[in-house]
Amino acid sequence: MSDILTHIDAGVMTITFNRLDKKNSITSTMYAAMADAVAQAATDTAVKVVVFQGHESIFSAGNDIGDFLNKPPSTQDSPVFRFLRNIASFEKPLLAAVAGPAVGIGTTMLFHCDLVYAGDNAAFSMPFVNLGLCPEAASSLLVPRMFGYHRAAEALLLGEPFFAEAAQEVGLVNRVVPPTEVNGYAQAQARKLAAKPLSSLIETKRLMKGSDQQAVLQKMAEEGASFGRMLQEPAAKEAFGAFMDKRKPDFSKL
Repeated sequence: MSDILTHIDAGVMTITFNRLDKKNSITSTMYAAMADAVAQAATDTAVKVVVFQGHESIFSAGNDIGDFLNKPPSTQDSPVFRFLRNIASFEKPLLAAVAGPAVGIGTTMLFHCDLVYAGDNAAFSMPFVNLGLCPEAASSLLVPRMFGYHRAAEALLLGEPFFAEAAQEVGLVNRVVPPTEVNGYAQAQARKLAAKPLSSLIETKRLMKGSDQQAVLQKMAEEGASFGRMLQEPAAKEAFGAFMDKRKPDFSKL
């Protein structure tokens, strides 16, 4: 069975992380599948809304580290960057149902969603600094805008988890529900949207986003260039080496 499942029903495309044995960690093949699914949804008249969901125990542990090290994103056409550009420029409503941990891109992709629903067990984290890297998915732009600078600095510089209630307080999450109900709740909201005129949904989203889209895409490209460079530097090599060796990284000489 595929690690990414897609299903269309009643105008809603659901994209499901389906790699529970690996904590829904994302490989380049999975990024490619999601990028393709979002591209299809953009032009398919049968799709009005897209929903991302995981399992009630975990949304996504972020990048699959082994796959990431074997096939690091080397160009702006790499699957991960194609996926990010596709969700950033997606004109139709984009929703997410998040329960359990949402690590790295599991959190940053949510800033490109229009509605986010969380289980009360959700834990969001952006630990890029802890890996010797920098933010991605335009999060260096979008997190300060949403959280305010000081909360953004806490989330991005410390990289520590924050939980559903805090995420709702800063506006990342619309509603918190029990974990077993979050996917169903998001589906119900998606069906409400799918019953509305698509042209009105698209135009309303365009007007709300305004001129932000170009700034977001530019920031993604800037972050991507920094991310690629930092992957080759000593801090990232120490962080990933420590992860693979199951030890604590030592940045004392870096």
